Amino acid sequence: MQDKHYDAIVVGAGFAGLACAHQLARHGLAVCVIDRKQDLGERVHTTGILVQEACDAPLLAGMPPALLRAVPHVRLYAPNLRSVRLGADGYRFHTTDTPALMRWLGEHAETCGVELRRGCPFRNAVRTPTGWQVEGVGRARVLVGADGARSRVAQRLGLGRVKQFLHGVEYEFDGVALREPDALHCFISKRFAPGYLGWMAQTPTGVQAGLARRYRPGNTQAPDMAGFLRHVAPMMGLSVTRSPDSIRAGLIPCGGPVDPMRGDDVVLVGDAAGMVSPLTAGGIHSGLRHGATIGRMLAGRLAGEPSSGTPGRPPVPGFAFKRLLRWAFDHGQFDAPMDLLLTARPLRRAVEQLCFHRRGRMTPDPQGAD
Repeated sequence: MQDKHYDAIVVGAGFAGLACAHQLARHGLAVCVIDRKQDLGERVHTTGILVQEACDAPLLAGMPPALLRAVPHVRLYAPNLRSVRLGADGYRFHTTDTPALMRWLGEHAETCGVELRRGCPFRNAVRTPTGWQVEGVGRARVLVGADGARSRVAQRLGLGRVKQFLHGVEYEFDGVALREPDALHCFISKRFAPGYLGWMAQTPTGVQAGLARRYRPGNTQAPDMAGFLRHVAPMMGLSVTRSPDSIRAGLIPCGGPVDPMRGDDVVLVGDAAGMVSPLTAGGIHSGLRHGATIGRMLAGRLAGEPSSGTPGRPPVPGFAFKRLLRWAFDHGQFDAPMDLLLTARPLRRAVEQLCFHRRGRMTPDPQGAD
């Protein structure tokens, strides 16, 4: 079979990879996206919670409204389950049917001119005088690694690799409702979520419940979802005995951008590049933004635009303050002080500003829980 020639081959059909490919295709370039999965909705590792900025990304324009559910508030729980309700005027989180969204994104990319090869894993790539020869795929002028936190592109080609992770698990319960469906419920607990949070939210199809903890090499202990659900489900209106309809799990990068992020005609994007907040582990918005930025820069370079900049060198956040908060959360998380301090106005205000991107304001709590 004769090799096909592309301007770019993108490895990984996640948010970042498809955002990058979308921008390349919009500029009239020949781009191929490969993904090891036959069904992009299978074995999804990402959570189904989107910040408002993610919904404004060009790749998500035209997304079917049925795939989204607006969630205007956050309810934050101390370890003793006392809570405070947070919000911001005009700001919404959104939950989604993640498998259905990934399938739609793949189809949308194809309608925009992207060649998408499902069931095509990345094995290796060899440098050529004009770019890269990707085994089993073809030749490309540039190669983009968008294949997640355990990027094989980074491993094979000697680029920076993610070294710090959270271990996350998320359950989906179809056709059920929370007692307070208009809030993203976040649980602070060193017992169940050391280094991170537990969460519950209403989705377009039911309820999602998740838990993540700091991952330590050599420690195979998974988050205790059964214990977490026994602890919080009754107050949320969920049955403790019901089995989840689907489960997703995986490692979430939380160490910040990798170095090096690029090489000769190859660049990492999204989770593979560590473009995830070290504090919140939010990566969908970062992946969409980073992938689209890289796509535009590569398109300019491939088109020979002298002012397009160097590919792979977009502004990269240092996350210095969030790294500091991550270190503090890892080393100074204790349940008793959080039980006492959560309802204190300064801490509430700080958390609200962080959750809602400096737009937060304390909102009346209809349940009077705080």
